[in-house]
Amino acid sequence: MSGIYIHVPFCKQRCYYCDFFTSTQINQKPELVLALIQEIELRKDWLAGEKVKTIYFGGGTPSLLSVDEINSILTVIFQYFEVIQNPEITLEANPDDLSLKYITELKSTRVNRLSIGIQSFIDADLVMMNRRHTAQQAIDSVINAQNCGFNNISTDLIYGLPGSNEKNWLLNLEKMVSLKIQHLSAYHLTYEKGTVFDDRRKKQKLFPVSEEESISQFNRLMDWAAQHGFEHYEISNFATEGFYSKHNTNYWKQEKYLGIGPAAHSYNIHSRAWNPSNISQYINAIKKLRPEFETETLTLIDKHNEFLITSLRTQWGIDLIAFENQFGKEWKERLMQQAKTYIENQKLNRKNQSLLLTKEGIFVCDAILTELIIESE
Repeated sequence: MSGIYIHVPFCKQRCYYCDFFTSTQINQKPELVLALIQEIELRKDWLAGEKVKTIYFGGGTPSLLSVDEINSILTVIFQYFEVIQNPEITLEANPDDLSLKYITELKSTRVNRLSIGIQSFIDADLVMMNRRHTAQQAIDSVINAQNCGFNNISTDLIYGLPGSNEKNWLLNLEKMVSLKIQHLSAYHLTYEKGTVFDDRRKKQKLFPVSEEESISQFNRLMDWAAQHGFEHYEISNFATEGFYSKHNTNYWKQEKYLGIGPAAHSYNIHSRAWNPSNISQYINAIKKLRPEFETETLTLIDKHNEFLITSLRTQWGIDLIAFENQFGKEWKERLMQQAKTYIENQKLNRKNQSLLLTKEGIFVCDAILTELIIESE
């Protein structure tokens, strides 16, 4: 099984924390959509006969696509790839795009899952982040989607915002419960190089929360999830029963995926490929019937590190049997020796044939991985 990711890089305005590849030059959208469709055809052999079980429109702001544009892209995917019955098809959306009219039209497409970028239900937070919606628009977008028949809805929230506290964070989580949303992706604010937030931090115009406050908010998140029937199935992802993100789970379980669009990445077990992070360059390359993507053949060490990095983040952890089958007994013994200290201090737990993060281990996951991965032969 495999997945297809469609990158739609356009945004009406740029959020102050965002370092994704995006553009506000929305006038390029019609030309880009044609290029996306053409790239799908040009790369129809990338997945080598794999059945496609998930399709994901990410961005940027995919909800800037018209319903006709979405249908055109999906039609070509179904034409050139073997897609399973009832695939998960996700559209990332901004709340202010999800008018009742747009959602009603969207329901007529094959899209069956919405990922709504809310980030906060508190207006002051939204203004600080330069989001283009209000808290009420966020609430309305969820209710409108539910009323139109969407019953698989995910929201994004950000914790650790400047000036935030556990009380305000809990207000966000309680709103999740009241809206009966099935999935939550919750991310701690990071100050990425080149963003407005990072510039303001350096100029001391904006101050990060303390480490203690960050830990408090994440602990509150985990407690809330356990109390309200949300499974903490990946460090930043929580879902009610049956509503994991199948597409993202593809990534964490090292399944193949094809990335379409500027800056999109692809993976087929043995290699990676990525498109240029430039819309005009991407469009011109596709017009010449020659996708200008770069490729990297994965070494055994690359595959080893990828296996650990993606697996350890999940509730399934590192499957030691699968690890030994792929990398051999010697590398498994090395792994267990490196993990020994973390098992003894209860940051890792060996359960049956899996190596799992404990609740305490989640906070030091990056440090653990630094010890477990192999830098070179």
